[in-house]
This record gives sequence, structure tokens and C-alpha cells, in this order.
Amino acid sequence: MRFKTDIEALILATLENGPKHGYAIVKTLRTQSDGLFKLNEGQLYPLLHSMQEKGLIRGEWETSETGPARKIYIILEAGNAELESRRSDWNEFAASVKRSLFPVQITQKGEARG
Repeated sequence: MRFKTDIEALILATLENGPKHGYAIVKTLRTQSDGLFKLNEGQLYPLLHSMQEKGLIRGEWETSETGPARKIYIILEAGNAELESRRSDWNEFAASVKRSLFPVQITQKGEARG
């Protein structure tokens, strides 16, 4: 498990539905987590640069008629594969935690409760 870097998985998941600029990534993570994930620029941009170097995402400059150009990030094929791998890891982890926190209890009649 790579829990220390699983914020990358969350970023990849935000990009799965289309390109986003940094602020939109932060806003999406905050909204989808009901405010639990509060990344700031100092945390986000080094991760985005690292993910670009790994070939998981690509950054492109997008021009705007109403303001300055801004960089948007696009998930790549390798990023999609990484996201699926991390989702699988999390599902396995969550199932293990659930089994540990809520072990199946055997009743006197031999029926499993859980």
C-alpha cells in the first residue's frame, strides 16, 4: 500500500472526468470530500509536477478571453491505469479493515452475523 502518496490517486480521480486547472482540482477534492481534503498550492503543484514526470498526467496552457492563460491538467493512459490499480488497492484495504473492525460473529445456532 502507498498511503503516503494516495493523494495522487485522488487527483487522478478528479481528472478522470476531464481536464482541470489547479484551483478546480482543489475545489473538486474539497467538495467531493465534504471539506475533508484541503490542499493548498504548496502541496498541489509539486504533486502535479511529479505526476507529469511519471507520465500520469500532462499539463497544457489554456488561453482565456476573460483572463490570463492557465495550465490545465489532463490524465493520460498511464494515469488511468495507475488510478485503476490504486482503486483496486483501496478496495482490498477497505475490505480488510472492515473484516478487522466488524468480524463475523457466530451465534449459538451456528449462524454467521456480521
